[in-house]
Amino acid sequence: MLGLETQEVERKVLTILKILSDSKKPLGARIIADRLKKGYGIDLSERTVRYHLKLTDERRLTKLVGRDGRLITELGIEEISNALVEDKVGLAISRIELLTFLTDFNYDKATGSVPVNISIFPKDKFNKALHAMKPVFAEGLCVSDRIAVAYEGEQLGKLIVPEGHSGLATVCSLVINGTLLKAGIPMNSRFGGILQIQNHQPLRFVEFIRYDGSSLDPSEVFIRARMTSTRDVVKTGEGKILANFREIPALCRSVAEEMIDKLAKAGLRGLLVMGKTSEPVCEIPVELNRIGMAILGGLNPVAAAHEAGIEAKNYAMSTIMEYQNLVNFSEVAK
Repeated sequence: MLGLETQEVERKVLTILKILSDSKKPLGARIIADRLKKGYGIDLSERTVRYHLKLTDERRLTKLVGRDGRLITELGIEEISNALVEDKVGLAISRIELLTFLTDFNYDKATGSVPVNISIFPKDKFNKALHAMKPVFAEGLCVSDRIAVAYEGEQLGKLIVPEGHSGLATVCSLVINGTLLKAGIPMNSRFGGILQIQNHQPLRFVEFIRYDGSSLDPSEVFIRARMTSTRDVVKTGEGKILANFREIPALCRSVAEEMIDKLAKAGLRGLLVMGKTSEPVCEIPVELNRIGMAILGGLNPVAAAHEAGIEAKNYAMSTIMEYQNLVNFSEVAK
């Protein structure tokens, strides 16, 4: 166990790394110190920040660029993702709440911020990955046909694509949460799971991980464990896909249906099943006076690439991006 003083130092170092990861340009100690104070309430002098940066340079988490500016390295990004366990408990549900609040998609104009997942592929396998995803997009087993692509050294969301890699952003199903919240409908995000499909129809959840008890997005876990058969669903209508389970108050049903329909007309889908009041959905019990909803996972196309033997580093529920800046998948995978 780390001592309390050592833990505090590690948290400050991780916060510095987060600030650097959010910047495409090198940052100096003065700017970092200012952002620490204004954004995180951490009051460190420039001299102390320089001391920490010297240590992160030695650990190869950062690198010096120019006179005294720093960039985060790929090892530094990995360090953030492997942060202190006690700081990560419940992180999945926290990200859901944050991205839900930040989503401001306007379905009438098809503009505004939408939540996205980021996947980083080896550069030499990216075209093969796109080819593997193509049938999944064509079948509509995704939240949106819109994606964003970035190449090594370019920024995708808050991530800078590492050398030798290509990045892909896919729209996350949390766009439904955000849209319903703006319409005054509270949504309880219960879990992410594996949904069995039979005869092209949702049958039952066979595995699930609760958001409030996991530091990782469940989709990341299921993809890594090779528990999906998305390509089989496309080919035969039988198999297992990524899906999420949500609940809303029963009184909100008509408004929710209206909002979801407007999202679909704007090119954002995802609803698989909306149950009846207090009745199970895909064999999952629903609380009294609530309605259960099974929603497509945004990483299903990436799961198909993984099934084809092309692994990616996934950052589910990563950040938000402007919908109008995304492009149709068909324009990239020609």
